[in-house]
Amino acid sequence: MDARAKYRHLGRFSSQSSSSRQGGGDRFIPNRSAMNLDIAHYMLMAAPRKEKENNSGISSSGKGKGAYREILDRVLLQNRTRILEFNSKPSAPTEEVFPEIFFGSPSNHRRPLKNKRYIPQSAERILDAPTLEDDFYLNLLDWGKRNILAVALGNSVHLWDASVGTASELVTFDDHVSPVSSVSWAPDGKHIALGLSNSYVQLWDVTANRPLRTLDGIHQSRVGSLAWNGGILTTGGMDGNIVNNDVRIRSHIVQKYRGHHMEVCGLKWSGSGNKLASGGNDNLVHVWDCSMAASTTTSNQSQWLHRFEEHTGAVKALAWCPFQGNLLATGGGESDRCVRFWNTDIGNCLSSVDTSSQVSGLIWSKNERELLSSHGLPHNNLLLWRYPSMEKLVELNGHFSRVLFMSQSPDGCRVASAAGDETLRLWKIYETSTVKKAAGKGASTTPFASFSAFTTIR
Repeated sequence: MDARAKYRHLGRFSSQSSSSRQGGGDRFIPNRSAMNLDIAHYMLMAAPRKEKENNSGISSSGKGKGAYREILDRVLLQNRTRILEFNSKPSAPTEEVFPEIFFGSPSNHRRPLKNKRYIPQSAERILDAPTLEDDFYLNLLDWGKRNILAVALGNSVHLWDASVGTASELVTFDDHVSPVSSVSWAPDGKHIALGLSNSYVQLWDVTANRPLRTLDGIHQSRVGSLAWNGGILTTGGMDGNIVNNDVRIRSHIVQKYRGHHMEVCGLKWSGSGNKLASGGNDNLVHVWDCSMAASTTTSNQSQWLHRFEEHTGAVKALAWCPFQGNLLATGGGESDRCVRFWNTDIGNCLSSVDTSSQVSGLIWSKNERELLSSHGLPHNNLLLWRYPSMEKLVELNGHFSRVLFMSQSPDGCRVASAAGDETLRLWKIYETSTVKKAAGKGASTTPFASFSAFTTIR
């Protein structure tokens, strides 16, 4: 329909009866059937007549005529003052007038406005975490697949089941093997690995609340980092060694990676399980390829695929991108303060951003193209970034000391952070996933509502 045809259509619409106008429109077109022309004529003639009588004066006979006209006005006009008055009122306009003309398509085909996401800038919960080790190079917090948060406090490991709202102490070690230096849940969420300061690693069955085995002979000093890849547990020690341990067999050491000459403080397997990223106190980042490790026949040690030397501080924060398998994000320590992005296929740095704070952790969002970073000195906060623009979306403040550890809930909606101020804070970053809404009837609606191992202070 061209423009002229559209406006001819409007003209036909205007001439329809009042009953057809009840559907809406942006103006009211009067109808003569709604007017009383006799009363209008009487009011038009009455105005000049009254003016003439006022100018000529009122006689005795005129007084009677004036009284008669007043009575006639009240009966006929019923106190009306308007000359042309319609018996029916115009209908209220509809919400949208002629959308097919002004917008080119029906209104229900227009794109709805996207609601702006609200991210609370204060923690949902603040919990005391007494005797939490204030050590940047350790990894003492992990959130498992079965919605259980594990945290190491000195010699002890505590568990919090967010699904049922119960807490328990898993184990307390003797002084000669403690403190606990790392914790990491197995992929099934039923077993957990605990790295100790005496170079041992213990495996625990959480459902049965009992130890399964102790792995020894792996490192010469404390085990500060752990990472699972199926049945393989990778450990990183202060001695700079990285070891793959197959926990299903008696001789558990199956592969070693040598590249760091100082403590290994970060380990992370890619989503495909083919590549391992490691970061150390020597400011180095290594990417190791499983296929290269498997092809090594002359030695039980593997050569790295890539070595990145751009960081100028210890590298603990490592995160593989969930929507781009070859993308690795790394964060440097206090003397570096940068987050860098790497293409691990060709081994080059794609971009870098200066965060102005020590980077202690990185987590990619499971729902959006966003990256969350945790920071130590001097700002002691969490920052949410949009990737790849690295636009800062929100800044989460609250910790009074450097944020050391960070872990994400299984549904990706919440994050737990632990800091040197001996507090554990829970942040809601995304709305509850529809997949996880169907919790058990006895489930606590607010995660971490009553962690008995900690004292709730807010």
